[in-house]
Amino acid sequence: MTRRRLAVVVAVSGATLLAAAAVALVVGSGPDGHLVLLDLRRALGENGQEAQIFFLSRLPRAVAAAIAGAGLAAAGATYQAILRNPLAEPYTLGVSSGAALGAVLAIRLGLEAVVGTAAVPLLAFAGSLAAIGLIWRLAAVGTARPPATLLLAGLTLAFVCSAATMLVLYTASFSESYRIIRWLMGGLDWIPTVDLVRSGVVVAFGLGALLYIARDLNALAAGADAAASVGVPVNRSVGIGFVAASLTVGAVIAFSGPIGFVGIIVPHILRGLWGPDHRALLPACILSGAAFVLLSDTVARTLLAPQQIPVGVLTALLGGPFFFSLLRARRLR
Repeated sequence: MTRRRLAVVVAVSGATLLAAAAVALVVGSGPDGHLVLLDLRRALGENGQEAQIFFLSRLPRAVAAAIAGAGLAAAGATYQAILRNPLAEPYTLGVSSGAALGAVLAIRLGLEAVVGTAAVPLLAFAGSLAAIGLIWRLAAVGTARPPATLLLAGLTLAFVCSAATMLVLYTASFSESYRIIRWLMGGLDWIPTVDLVRSGVVVAFGLGALLYIARDLNALAAGADAAASVGVPVNRSVGIGFVAASLTVGAVIAFSGPIGFVGIIVPHILRGLWGPDHRALLPACILSGAAFVLLSDTVARTLLAPQQIPVGVLTALLGGPFFFSLLRARRLR
């Protein structure tokens, strides 16, 4: 790793993000379903319909997609290093299931009538925090938390939370069931600015912490004993990585709902391009993950226009075949 190589990685990934952002802001669809290109000069220079489309719809949605993609991709790369499992991703450890259960309870109990529109994202984030705390406690073996124990604790909690979510869904009314299912698909449409700002602050804090331990993640990917032999404080680094990645995932899910497979698709593609060094991989994941979700959301809202597909559905359709290809490659090796 050299400064020049890191600069190249950041420059290429940043250019990819800028291109994806330009496409997301310009490309849209009209009422008849045809593609419509937004004139950015008119949108930025006038106070007309195009300006309202840009500032009230396109720009907030693009910012939400960028935050979600950056957080999920970086968290996925971190989990894969800590757990030493290339198939690990942000939804492996039960954080998303805990967040989903919190959001479902908020919808089912009608808390929006009491707390306001912030009820669903707040309870989703609270659910993710509860999941993080429970997994961290269940995975403890003395003062250490072995990767296998973390993984088993997360999978167990994911199953429990998923079963509880299904129970709540079964008792819900038709309108509540529709809202719950729609939220579980993941989407970026009409996110309140205040929710986006709150989640963005948490995601920024989490990403900063992950970049701080990027060098340690290189050693952790080789195992706890190997990391300790080169002076890495294993328990401290695992704790920072797990908590920061999980908080990032929880903050993203709080405003977007579950958007799956971003944390497994993006890191694996970037490892093939730039190598496994997390000092370059994490910045690339942050920038390219944002670009990936931006492009996915653009396709999701224009593919069947004027209807819009939830972006979580599209990423799941892309991630399923990608996951199977990874399994096949590992079997052949």
